[in-house]
Amino acid sequence: MLSTVQHLLTRYRRIICVASKWRSVYLFAGGIQRLAIWNHSPCSTPPVLNVKPYCLLLMEDSELTSLKRACPVEELIHTVKRPRQRRRRREEVVEGDGETFADMMKHGLTELDVGILKFVSDHKGFSGILKERYSDFVVHEINKEGKTVQLDDLSIPVETEQEAPPEEPAAEAEVLTEEQKKQLEELQLFKNKEGNVSIEVADDTKEKRTQVHRAVKNMYPGLETKTEEKDGRKYIVAYHAAGKKALAAPRKHSWPKNRGSFCHFVLYKENKDTMDSINVLSKFLRVRPNVFSYMGTKDKRAITVQEIAVLKITAERILHLNKCLMNFKLGNFAYKKHPLKLGELRGNHFTVVVRNIDGSEEQVGQAMASLRDAGFINYYGMQRFGTTAVPTYQVGKAILQNNWNEVMDLILKPRPGAEKGYLVRCREEWAKSQDPEAALRKLPVKRCVEGQLLRGLSRYGMKNIVHAFGMIPRNNRLMYIHSYQSYVWNTMVSRRVEAFGFQAVEGDLVLKGGTAHVLTAEEAEKHSIHDIVMPLPGFDVIYPTHHVGKGYREMLTADNLDIDNMRHKVRDYSLAGAYRLVLIRPQNVSWEVINYDDARVPLVHTDVEKLEGKPAPVYLTEGKYRALRMEFSLPPSTYATMAIREVLKMDTSIKNQTQLNTTWLN
Repeated sequence: MLSTVQHLLTRYRRIICVASKWRSVYLFAGGIQRLAIWNHSPCSTPPVLNVKPYCLLLMEDSELTSLKRACPVEELIHTVKRPRQRRRRREEVVEGDGETFADMMKHGLTELDVGILKFVSDHKGFSGILKERYSDFVVHEINKEGKTVQLDDLSIPVETEQEAPPEEPAAEAEVLTEEQKKQLEELQLFKNKEGNVSIEVADDTKEKRTQVHRAVKNMYPGLETKTEEKDGRKYIVAYHAAGKKALAAPRKHSWPKNRGSFCHFVLYKENKDTMDSINVLSKFLRVRPNVFSYMGTKDKRAITVQEIAVLKITAERILHLNKCLMNFKLGNFAYKKHPLKLGELRGNHFTVVVRNIDGSEEQVGQAMASLRDAGFINYYGMQRFGTTAVPTYQVGKAILQNNWNEVMDLILKPRPGAEKGYLVRCREEWAKSQDPEAALRKLPVKRCVEGQLLRGLSRYGMKNIVHAFGMIPRNNRLMYIHSYQSYVWNTMVSRRVEAFGFQAVEGDLVLKGGTAHVLTAEEAEKHSIHDIVMPLPGFDVIYPTHHVGKGYREMLTADNLDIDNMRHKVRDYSLAGAYRLVLIRPQNVSWEVINYDDARVPLVHTDVEKLEGKPAPVYLTEGKYRALRMEFSLPPSTYATMAIREVLKMDTSIKNQTQLNTTWLN
């Protein structure tokens, strides 16, 4: 046992004591998910490890935020740290020549690299810093009824008598005393040093014991219960779920027939993408991620508010997570009969702050008025193409070419730019040995794209890359070929604007009842540029009949692809194509210029701050810096960064924004 813990001390930077009983050592890593239990006979003398004989909670550095929530500051007094000198050596290996993040991002993509070239208006642009703080970018979903989704209610929905469950939550709560509730809550949040809570039920009936079991499981997600006898008396013991039980399918609790099967709620999240958020919720609720549904995914570096639906999980259980999770808030509960579906949303409403602008009031007014009245070119934004020196569209092109060796090489080869240290070491090992198992051992996180591909290569061998690539989740695989379609679309739209400007011309395409129609010269006079669509390449689309339409064929031919045969040997990679509007006019456009002194001060009043009664930011009449705060609504699959680009007349790529931010800070 002692050797096991000593090994863990050398591997992890921090070991946190959270619960007593050295007899059972509970090990957690990368979040609050139990990995294993080591049983050990009781020892009278604690091992000399500079820690008390408590259960140990292991946390990676990346999970420090969650660690502080699960184990508050006053509980961190038994933290064991590895020598800092060793960590510095490790960092030196990762960073190599000591490049800064800004230096690394010099290898990233710019807008010119992905076909983003043109602007709608000719107003003079100005510079500014986008997403300096994630709170500078706030997104509210617009649901299918056209209502902006907001978090403004944390109450449990009131049910009619017909809808009420056989045993109401209030009745469940009455089964437990206030002291027991306090102990169970501490146990759930890993504050209970005993590692369990015992509730005496010696004189209770079987029915009463059943009520206690049900109350603990329903009111405290993540806890399991069992009945034990001690000294001839019966106890119900609550403890943390582990292993398969922690991710089991939803329990078959009695669910009222007249209540909708899906609990809809609003998810407010900060600096987390949608899929990560769903994974966190599923672990805490002990259900599989596929019981959740949503209308669209939201970016990570932002504050986002969206609607989620989950199958047969009560609002009480979901609401309780607000006590456990950081950077999340859940509310606005309602029971409905249907789940949510991707694409059902009407769009998104954006509140964006661009900091440190240098434009005059007149310049800002002209730019925003142009955005409101004329709109912007509906380019696919930079996030569609990745941030490293290897664009995702290059991988997509290799897939469509059926060049699987190139696909493997593009994903796994070393690349310049900003990447996590373990990915750098993995790529270096792959370049040196071409051994998937050796490269895989360099990855502490196997669920990344590189890890999934290496697992596939290890299983199927180097001669069956197609099947190995299939180990990557389907959505991630399709992202590559959709990125190539987006690259072609951006390039062709830039050519179309260069050739014909912003008026409809003969040979352009418009949609009539969902079907593309080629305009005649006479019809073109009756349409504006806001009606024109351009195709994403595929087997089920037509192309403009003017010379830009021929450009599609030339571009795909240059990439060794046949525009007349976009069906692939692997069905998933066959491209049907689609149509996309050339220009978008935002709705509900408003703006103001804000003065501020401190770059750390938030300039947007969030839903959570409003719920907590915190005052809105007070803007200065004068300040060291100026920011542009803008709001607008966009339809689905439209990029807010491209609207902002039209206003600023500047490159919105991470490469360019990083250089601007670094220059300003220096």
